[in-house]
Amino acid sequence: MFFDEATISVRSGNGGAGCLSFRREKYVPYGGPDGGNGGRGGSIYLRGNARLNTLIAFARTKRFAASDGSAGLGQRKQGADGDDLYIDVPLGTVAAEVDSPTPLGELLQDGQLLLVAKGGRGGRGNAVFKSSTRQTPKFAERGEPGEELVLRLELRLVADVGLVGKPNAGKSSLLARISAARPKIADYPFTTLEPNLGVATIDERAMVVADIPGLIEGSHTGAGLGIKFLRHIERTRLLVHLLDGASADPLGDYAAINEELRLHSAALAEKPQIVALNKLDLTGVRETYTRIKATLKKRGLSVYAISAVTGEGVTELLRAVADRLEEMPREVVTEQILIPLKPERESKTFEVVQEGDGGYRVIGEEIERLAAMTDWSSDEGMERFERIMNARGISASLEEAGVQFGDIVRLGAIELEWR
Repeated sequence: MFFDEATISVRSGNGGAGCLSFRREKYVPYGGPDGGNGGRGGSIYLRGNARLNTLIAFARTKRFAASDGSAGLGQRKQGADGDDLYIDVPLGTVAAEVDSPTPLGELLQDGQLLLVAKGGRGGRGNAVFKSSTRQTPKFAERGEPGEELVLRLELRLVADVGLVGKPNAGKSSLLARISAARPKIADYPFTTLEPNLGVATIDERAMVVADIPGLIEGSHTGAGLGIKFLRHIERTRLLVHLLDGASADPLGDYAAINEELRLHSAALAEKPQIVALNKLDLTGVRETYTRIKATLKKRGLSVYAISAVTGEGVTELLRAVADRLEEMPREVVTEQILIPLKPERESKTFEVVQEGDGGYRVIGEEIERLAAMTDWSSDEGMERFERIMNARGISASLEEAGVQFGDIVRLGAIELEWR
């Protein structure tokens, strides 16, 4: 199992403001309230897409925002809802907030949707607040702010092809040649300390290729981080065994790597392989290829000659790999991460805490939302919020906590002076 990761920020749309309006018609000079509600802000969904197989698109685009809802109008006209935004991700993608160990969800089916940022509710117009005791409400609600969060996306991926071979065989160079991956490349052992992933395409056939760090004798016992790398190889469908054409003994290297695979597990030793001799651009390697090809042909093996630097022979190798993969069953990630269900209903519970500057903070989903949607420029709007605080027992809890005249009370982004 390999992991492809990306971090993105998402912001759902704000709800539109409710309208403060009264009917003003020719023969109705003192008409009642007719302010309409604001539209809902656009939500953001992740959407499973079976045609995608990496998160590479998020290297270019990292910020996503849905549109805001429109404000309500007079004559009880509802504001337009903001457009929802759909972000396509490969199947097997797990999403979580960056600071949370609990996933928000996992996309396993084509077209499956995961709501990650809910659009803000539209504010209610003053027509909604008319009652038998309040005939002319002179306030309306503001739209609820959208949600803004940073997501960590992790793709659980089974690679199609694993590139194996001795250190410096040219695996990273080959991966860089055939895909958009840019692994670190240098002329010394263990440049690659983690498997690198790339997507190679040939004749409109895509395959996920993993550059497995170079193996050495003793890898099966843990030498050179070998156990960790061998476990990665176990999850690939096909191995491309890359030989170093500049090595003093490419056939000896071939035998040594296969022995490490065998010592680790019999299943790994039996995994299908395609052999390729690299560095065809160097002097004398073509003669080496002729000798190796003849030797391995006696064992029923086909050998390809390539240069990861110039690209010679790479197309033929990729076609052979794609043909072989089409003959093999595809492994699918089936273990689903169990994700706790989020509560459907908004919590009305709250907590009062004293902050370091002597102020107080009220924490609670419902009361923070109501504070954000209150029109603080309206005396009637403020009076309504005060009634809510009293009815919920929040004012009494603040007084019990020691709040005094003039103290600052915070509810989400709203700061109030206690009076």
